[in-house]
Amino acid sequence: MRRFSFLAVISLIVVLYFAPFALSKSALVNIKIIAINDFHGNLEAGNLTFSPSGTSDRIPAGGVEYLATHIKNLRVANPQIKPQNTVTVSAGDTVGASPMISALFHDEPAIESLNALGLELNAVGNHEFDEGAEELYRKQKGGCHPVDGCRDGDGFGGAKFKFLAANVINSENDKPIFPAYQVRTFDGVKMAFIGMTLKGTSNLVSSSGIVGLEFKDEAATVNALIPELKKQGIKAIAVLLHEGGLNTGNYNGCEGISGAIVDIVKQTDPEVDLFITGHTHQAYNCQIDRRLVTSASFFGRLVSDIDVTLDRGTGDVASMRANNVVVTHDVPKHPALTQIVLKYKAIAAPLVNRAIGSITADITRTPYLNGISPLGRAIADAQLNATADPDLGGAVVAFMNPGGIRTDLSYSESEDKGVVSYGQAFAVQPFRNRLVTMTLTGKQIKQLLESQFDNPRLGQNRILQVSQGFTYSYSNSAALGERVSNIAFAGIPIAPVRDYRITVNSYLADGGDNFAVLKEGRDRLVGVLDIEALETYFKMLSPISPK
Repeated sequence: MRRFSFLAVISLIVVLYFAPFALSKSALVNIKIIAINDFHGNLEAGNLTFSPSGTSDRIPAGGVEYLATHIKNLRVANPQIKPQNTVTVSAGDTVGASPMISALFHDEPAIESLNALGLELNAVGNHEFDEGAEELYRKQKGGCHPVDGCRDGDGFGGAKFKFLAANVINSENDKPIFPAYQVRTFDGVKMAFIGMTLKGTSNLVSSSGIVGLEFKDEAATVNALIPELKKQGIKAIAVLLHEGGLNTGNYNGCEGISGAIVDIVKQTDPEVDLFITGHTHQAYNCQIDRRLVTSASFFGRLVSDIDVTLDRGTGDVASMRANNVVVTHDVPKHPALTQIVLKYKAIAAPLVNRAIGSITADITRTPYLNGISPLGRAIADAQLNATADPDLGGAVVAFMNPGGIRTDLSYSESEDKGVVSYGQAFAVQPFRNRLVTMTLTGKQIKQLLESQFDNPRLGQNRILQVSQGFTYSYSNSAALGERVSNIAFAGIPIAPVRDYRITVNSYLADGGDNFAVLKEGRDRLVGVLDIEALETYFKMLSPISPK
């Protein structure tokens, strides 16, 4: 009996010693969050590259066929994480400003591709509203486009993933247009994913497409949801936010992080554990105010691999780690995505490959010191050319927003050096905006130009690209509202009370990019699509020089 008692005591000591370790292990739940942002319908790998070193040395990266394989591999990379404990999310701009292979079909190919790679949640971004709220509803629920139908001939089932829009409020019922958040349960532990866009979205999209919508403050929206989540026993919270910051370090670092995201994180309730962000097209892996904050560049060239450990006892996050992974091309293409890409390439090919003109050298969107780029001037000239005739508007100047110029025209991109295809031109201006000619006074034109230096978007100036013959001076050191002088048409100074006919695209005409004075334009005449104006310009004047 003494021997038995001794062994029992020893056994009890062993059990008591190891019990905390066994308990702590069973009390932890490991989950994986795979995140992308700013995909913008970039299905094809094409010329997509990335510089891991931050230098001019670049490697092929991106393309939905490779992105899908990397995501598939990440789902099984950690054997401690069950497949059902993995969630794939996006921080907005899945669509909009897309290459022609997607944009030609109203981004249905992008939605179908993201369905196939297993995206589950997407916070709406500003570009989700490029074609208006009604079109965004269609992208969620499916159905053919009301004007163009289903151009691929086989219908459109909509997004299998859920759009989230906590801070996009319908003023008629004071409710979000999509769910504010979704709760996922991992081995009995709940985690909430709140999704939203930046509050400045209304300044970045056409106002006619978002009538009746309000875009609320990001931090205030999250903070208002915290009590509601607490009532459900939820303590683990992630925010999918289409707003971000600027990182001066490498893609997995957080050197000198700045921008809107810093203040948003600091103003948000400490109950929030994780921010998955986007919009600025930056890559970073940060700790801000003791919260993990990530962003994965743009166009699907990176993916954020985030491992989270949840405490089953408290329901809160015990630990987190993140790693931004480059979507390299050293993995097999995902066959299901290859089928989607090939399908839409074949349908689009006749239009995409059609030559519209030629160039003598690269024409880039890189601005000179004064903010004007060679490509910006060419586009503005094309728009003036399309609307200068009195019967077509009688414009004397055209203005183009630099953010609407999405890529350069490359001399060497095609097999026939210098030949510009419709697809290349479309990639430069993928929004299919119509030209709008309107009347402004000289005083309003001065106000328009002054607005370039009073733009709330990350404090950046937004220098409008101008057509030939229009000149002015500006001084960065002068006070806001007093920076512009010497405004002239063909050397003749403008008169403040005189009327002038000007041309802009429909996005600017609705006050986009904070150019509110354009909404006051009178006697509006809606003209051709911007891409049609550019095509006509190239056909008339090719070969076109950067000068």
